[in-house]
Amino acid sequence: MSEGHRGAPEGVVDLRRLDLAPGAGARVDVPVPLDDITLGGQPYVPDPRVVDARLDVGSSGSGIGLRLRFTTAVTGPCQRCLAPSSCTIAVDARDFQASGRADAHEADDDLDCEYLSGPMRMELDVAAWARDALAEALPMSILCREDCAGLCARCGADLNASPCECVDDEVDPRWAALGELKERLGEATDDDG
Repeated sequence: MSEGHRGAPEGVVDLRRLDLAPGAGARVDVPVPLDDITLGGQPYVPDPRVVDARLDVGSSGSGIGLRLRFTTAVTGPCQRCLAPSSCTIAVDARDFQASGRADAHEADDDLDCEYLSGPMRMELDVAAWARDALAEALPMSILCREDCAGLCARCGADLNASPCECVDDEVDPRWAALGELKERLGEATDDDG
């Protein structure tokens, strides 16, 4: 296994080795491997597979502030038409670990960084944090283009290439009640007039 920051496993930074006094900070560049992300059963591949992530660590009397930044592209099928698509993602994630919680029996989302483990909770799993931060930073839809028309729900034709010949004569059952209301209102107007 290749080694990460000063003897730690790849993608892990031992914060003890930074030897930060309260009020001090450090910047560490960490090569981080990124795994594929699966959305809707489809794989989305980070490019590059290993990013140079920037980790800023700040120490204070109340704890350790952490900031992780990197940029990568993600490629995979368009979520509307399945054509190849790609988007660039800039990740800027922050976390915090309160002082004196190394032996806390119950984790606290506001006081504990879930990516810290090991002796005194000082080994930061940057690879796991980067994976989760990338998943959170993804857009709601990964599209081949912003105005992608998608595929026809009936025949599967790519509506970006040309309109299909399908005729939509069925009423969506969710709107059927509105049609009935329209008929009743029309009858009421005819009776009044």
